Amino acid sequence: MNTAVRNLTGADDTDSCRPALQADLAAQKQAYLEQPCPGYEQRRSDLLALKRLLLENQQELIAAVNQDYGNRSEFETKFAEIFLVLESIADNLKHLKRWMKPQKRAIDVTIYPGARNRVIPQPLGVVGTIVPWNFPIQLAFSGLVSIFAAGNRAMVKMSENSRALTQLLIKITPNYFPAEKLKFYEETGEVGIQFSKLPFDHLLFTGSGATGRAVMASAAANLTPVTLELGGKSPAVIAADFPLQKAVERIMFGKMFNAGQICITTDYAWVHASQLEQFVQHCVEWCKKHVPDIHSNDYTSIIDQKSFERLQSALEDAREKGARLVDLSDGQVADVNLRKFPPHLVLNPTAEMAVLRREIFGPILPVKTYKEPAEVVAYINSQDRPLAFYPFTNDRQLQQHYITHVMSGGVCVNDVLLHQAQHDLPFGGVGSSGMGHYHGREGFLAFSKLRPVFYQARFSALKIFAPPYGKLARRALSFMLRLKS
Repeated sequence: MNTAVRNLTGADDTDSCRPALQADLAAQKQAYLEQPCPGYEQRRSDLLALKRLLLENQQELIAAVNQDYGNRSEFETKFAEIFLVLESIADNLKHLKRWMKPQKRAIDVTIYPGARNRVIPQPLGVVGTIVPWNFPIQLAFSGLVSIFAAGNRAMVKMSENSRALTQLLIKITPNYFPAEKLKFYEETGEVGIQFSKLPFDHLLFTGSGATGRAVMASAAANLTPVTLELGGKSPAVIAADFPLQKAVERIMFGKMFNAGQICITTDYAWVHASQLEQFVQHCVEWCKKHVPDIHSNDYTSIIDQKSFERLQSALEDAREKGARLVDLSDGQVADVNLRKFPPHLVLNPTAEMAVLRREIFGPILPVKTYKEPAEVVAYINSQDRPLAFYPFTNDRQLQQHYITHVMSGGVCVNDVLLHQAQHDLPFGGVGSSGMGHYHGREGFLAFSKLRPVFYQARFSALKIFAPPYGKLARRALSFMLRLKS
């Protein structure tokens, strides 16, 4: 029996998942109506329950992700998934009381004497979350941290490539949360479609641009607001003034982490034309030292056979169309069974090659050359706006030029990936790379309704403006207009 459908409906019919999803949403919405605005202690308790779930089941969670991948580096799971979520929980707990406080807003005392204005952050209700496979723990739980900090309830649809993890989460979550607070769902091919059609109070989606468009279209039917994190082709550019070896160390660390299966990894790099061969040599030396054996447990597998074959096809396409390929594994043979793919550079790729037409999501780095920064700016601005941008330069003026002239979701200067790990920075895309932000305070705000409230005083000065409009009303209005002139 299909586990996802059994968990949703108790039946094998995938098409029947919608009624069960609707029933779960109705139960969560009813629970919200019974407790629409949980206080600080309840939210703190929810965040601590998330923490306990992660810590008390850490090894089982790591093993489940490893099973889904075929081989996922245990270090990478602990560092990029468990640790980063625990950091996020700690940061939210530190600031939550302050975030929850009503905000005082200014009021014109000449018109509204004695009245008050406040903005009160209140929970939206039930938030739906659609999670990809590449960092399934981090991307599920970092969203939940913000959702719970804002006082909401959540339904979380996991990826079909995260079956083992999803089944584990479905099993253990009831030990920490009632179903009307948090529930996980396994993908079967139909669940995601039906899930995105539900009338959530907010929908958080992380994944491809094509799927994101479909999710947004489904959400639009219910006027459900969305936060979309869609990835894209995030570029790095190395200025001639920046130490080349240091740039290579940082770019390659990010590119090899999770075998390049990161939405904000460097998807292609710009190197000054005079430094191309040095760049290649530094990459060869870095991989010889840090990726000596792609068959090691520390080197993560490509998630599935289709993705493995797509990477093979992209390299062959580049070769056939005239690119120079550099095997950074020193000729190591790919492991087809565990889908271990050797790292490669693709030098001077052209626009018709697959490596420049779509997000790579693997250990392949296309490298373009330039002579003037204007070339880089013009090219990036001719493409879809990326989720991340990585300028490497110690020239403050050039840094600012790139930040000003290249629009992206986020920027990390002189390194890669690390802006996403800063809990006091919002994370999100722009244009084709997404919309909306979360993490830290912005996450709390994204899943809150900032409710404006006007408190009238015992006496209202506007009483004099009631019709019929006499001399007093006209004189008062003339006086107010003169004050604003």
